[in-house]
Amino acid sequence: MRKFFLIYLILIFLPVLSLFADESNSEVSFYTGTFDVIDKEGDDQTSLFGVEHKNPDLFRDTFLGKFKPITGGFITGDSSIYLYTGIEGQYGLGPLKILPSFSPGYYEKGDGKDLGSVFEFKSEIKFGLDVFDNSKLSYSYSHISNNDWGDSNPGTDNQQITFSRNF
Repeated sequence: MRKFFLIYLILIFLPVLSLFADESNSEVSFYTGTFDVIDKEGDDQTSLFGVEHKNPDLFRDTFLGKFKPITGGFITGDSSIYLYTGIEGQYGLGPLKILPSFSPGYYEKGDGKDLGSVFEFKSEIKFGLDVFDNSKLSYSYSHISNNDWGDSNPGTDNQQITFSRNF
């Protein structure tokens, strides 16, 4: 029941994003994939579903590249939740986009893997292709860890397929 409630909250959250962002300058991404993809025992490996918001108007061009804030969250098949906000870089090679990101966030284990702390860090590398006008399809690999700040630090590696659309 808890999982359905959280999915419901995510679906309710999406229309609210348009209230806070300029209608023509908002990017919303939906992603799905595998949580704890390299789990050796296989007992913590499960699916995940998430949503992420970016505002391209907040891009900042620096000597290191373009950067923008990101905010999002996901839920796993075991009712674990990760809510995050951070920064994403963007580097382009023609139609290919390389998007590294770093996002601290809140982790609730639910019935899933105990990561040792509620405060976790997500490092991610995403490779995206512009597929339609204002749309992108991406593959990403991420690692979530608490940097040994918690009781334990097992970490988790995840992989996702993402569909992004600019509105």
